[in-house]
Amino acid sequence: MIGDIRGKAQPASLYLPCVASIVLFAAGCSAVKPSLDAAPPVALPPVSDFTITAGMLDTWNAVGQVLVRTDGVTYEGRAQMLGLYDVRYRGERFLVLTRALALTSDHQMTTKVAVAFQDGRPDASDAAIALLGLLQARLPEELLLDASGRRGRKHVLK
Repeated sequence: MIGDIRGKAQPASLYLPCVASIVLFAAGCSAVKPSLDAAPPVALPPVSDFTITAGMLDTWNAVGQVLVRTDGVTYEGRAQMLGLYDVRYRGERFLVLTRALALTSDHQMTTKVAVAFQDGRPDASDAAIALLGLLQARLPEELLLDASGRRGRKHVLK
């Protein structure tokens, strides 16, 4: 028991939260400031996604076309409703995901294309980033071919 100024004994449990708050406050008021120059440089992980101006379904179809024509890519599975391809590339297995984003301010549809591990975490492995780079380079042309109707249809001359 701790006494107060009137001579009555008070339980110590009433003072502990107050004392703890004062100690924590004082610890936060340290006069030593960390130097920004002393901080080691932080290496940013490779980007494991990009966005493209196109609808999700068109993007998903175009991704599939690029994947089937890319040497070394093997399908393990796909799910159109989930916007994903489960692939193997350079000995690694990962997901290629397509996700529709909100309309832009000028009402354009955009889709995010990403690579991820099987549990959904972003994949920054060399194989995943290399395949993502191929997709980023080839998707615009593939989307134009699909939109023009020259991909996947046979034209009959009359």
